[in-house]
Amino acid sequence: MTVYIDPPTWPGHGRMWSHLISDESFDELHVFADGLGVPRRAFERDHYDIPSHRYADVVAAGAVEVSSREVVRLLTGAGLRRPKGRRWSAGPGEADVQP
Repeated sequence: MTVYIDPPTWPGHGRMWSHLISDESFDELHVFADGLGVPRRAFERDHYDIPSHRYADVVAAGAVEVSSREVVRLLTGAGLRRPKGRRWSAGPGEADVQP
């Protein structure tokens, strides 16, 4: 299992955020996040939003540090990229989602 995280450079809600992704499956990503106690509400389309104060914990748990550009490349290459503003079909065990 390999999951990836970019640096906490994304501002929002008075904090800086990272993106946690998998290049294999959303199931793999959910298992990793659950193991860290990351709430499911932090999942947005194709990634988890991780606040900067949790970054070191996520890396210590095994997430590989990559650039934000690499996050997009990995998601796209795996067929897991879900851009804003598009409707996509659910995979097994997922509900159809409309942004």
